[in-house]
Amino acid sequence: YAPSRHNFTAPLPLDSDAVDLIIWRHAEAEDGVPDLERRLTTKGRKQAERVSQWLLQRLPARFAVIASPAARAQQTAEALGVPVKTDRSLAPGATPASIVKACGWPDYKGAAVVVGHQPDLGRALAELLGARGGLSIKKGGLWWISNRVRDEKDQVVVRSVVSPDLL
Repeated sequence: YAPSRHNFTAPLPLDSDAVDLIIWRHAEAEDGVPDLERRLTTKGRKQAERVSQWLLQRLPARFAVIASPAARAQQTAEALGVPVKTDRSLAPGATPASIVKACGWPDYKGAAVVVGHQPDLGRALAELLGARGGLSIKKGGLWWISNRVRDEKDQVVVRSVVSPDLL
């Protein structure tokens, strides 16, 4: 893959057809405090690299990456090799509403990769999918969803679920 073929842009032109949201949980991190300074372990760096390679083979040429300010989320996002927008509203404890707002779902016209934390991302994903409770996202794993309109109603479509241990 060639990360240089990708261009970070935000926002994308309104005529873009894709409305994709990739919800990516940070990879495995060290234990310790302060929480925001926890860095990826060796295993976590490998997880982020495997998932980023998978993503780069499938993402459109133009996409946005938005991450929590936590070191582990930043390192996970940086594995994509493109600029990362840091959004403090994605820090641990983020609400589903703040996660959705950070990426502009579903109005943002393009692909947005959001890197954050569990259980926050799982709660936001459950809300977007209309599921009860929260969903669990494995460390380094992601859910790729799209929004479409069918019969004048918004629908959320699960395009892919990826776990780093299966790559």
